[in-house]
Amino acid sequence: MQLLFDLLQERGFVHQCTEEDVLRKRLEHPLTLYWGFDATADSLHIGHLVSIMMLAWFPRYGHHPIALAGGGTTLIGDPTGRTSSRPMLSAEEIERNVEAIKRQLAHFFNFEDGHALLVNNADWLTKLGFVDFMRDVGSRFSVNEILRLEAYRTRLEAGGLSFLEFTYVLMQSFDFLYLYQHYDCILQIGGSDQWGNSVTGADLIRRVTGGDAYVISHPLIMTSAGTKMGKTAGGAVWLDPARTSPFEYYQYWRNTDDRDVEQRLAIYTFLPMEEVRALGRLEGSELNRAKEVLAFEATKLIHGEEEATRARDAARALFSGGDRGDDIPTFELDRAELDAGLPVTALFKAAGLVESANQARTMIKQGGLAINGDVVTDPHQRIDTGGLENGDLMLRAGKKRFRRVVLR
Repeated sequence: MQLLFDLLQERGFVHQCTEEDVLRKRLEHPLTLYWGFDATADSLHIGHLVSIMMLAWFPRYGHHPIALAGGGTTLIGDPTGRTSSRPMLSAEEIERNVEAIKRQLAHFFNFEDGHALLVNNADWLTKLGFVDFMRDVGSRFSVNEILRLEAYRTRLEAGGLSFLEFTYVLMQSFDFLYLYQHYDCILQIGGSDQWGNSVTGADLIRRVTGGDAYVISHPLIMTSAGTKMGKTAGGAVWLDPARTSPFEYYQYWRNTDDRDVEQRLAIYTFLPMEEVRALGRLEGSELNRAKEVLAFEATKLIHGEEEATRARDAARALFSGGDRGDDIPTFELDRAELDAGLPVTALFKAAGLVESANQARTMIKQGGLAINGDVVTDPHQRIDTGGLENGDLMLRAGKKRFRRVVLR
């Protein structure tokens, strides 16, 4: 059986790690590790998936994963990747978000038998006394040390870093120490943007206990076009079907750039690498088969095989020119709005296919918007009930993003 560290490297998960030679040996025997997420919304999105997929390989090798919900740290807000403070959420909102996210993670981890755990750092962070915490933990950090971390330096240069945000690295480091002391957790995984916070946590463990702890970071996945993974014209691609339908989710993967297909198959599916490489070698129109496999496997992991099949069948029907399928995302619109004549830019914005009227006008100039198969050419056009086809409208943005408008 392939060594886990070699598998992670082969599939593209390893960006940096501490003490690689030692960690390789430790991974030959069961250990406990964790990945942390902040509960800023009631759903994770595709940007979280690389961490989830990486974590999901560990129990397949007998290791014990912990998913750490940042119920406490979300009350502060991670400054990583931000030039401004995050909105404050209430404890009740955060708790609801954690419960919703746990249901999503249950697609990957069995939390029922205790082999995988979901814990919430609010359980210990909110019970800390300020003086005790600053004496026992804060005293082990220097301001200069923290400001060398890019996230904190960037926030400071952007116009200010609140003391609340400044303490985030202390909180995250304490999480690692707490999990080490209470769960024998010796490894943290996460994105390369969290490398500084993670390594600081491992250092805190050594300073406080004299024990060893390790970190593996994965790369932040970008498209070959240079855009951040999971970002579209319509916003983030969510794991919650109420936010991103299974059809839209499937289409996101189906629309993967040709240059990215093999990498996506390696990271976002559990297919054997022999099959991944074989699919990645396909060229021309044959590569569409690889994209369909990617879309089906990725959708199946989140939404189940039945929904993945429905999404695939709807996409095949739509693009073969046959029946448009019942699983294309719908948008309800009051008939009165169409009776009055709705600006075409407002229609596409309301349907979630563009972010603004300006973007709609730009896409119209490029021939990128269509209604019932007819390309929109006039940005001042108004749509009324005369444009209905079989009682609804079919909108298209770009080549592969659709929305059925149903009147109520």
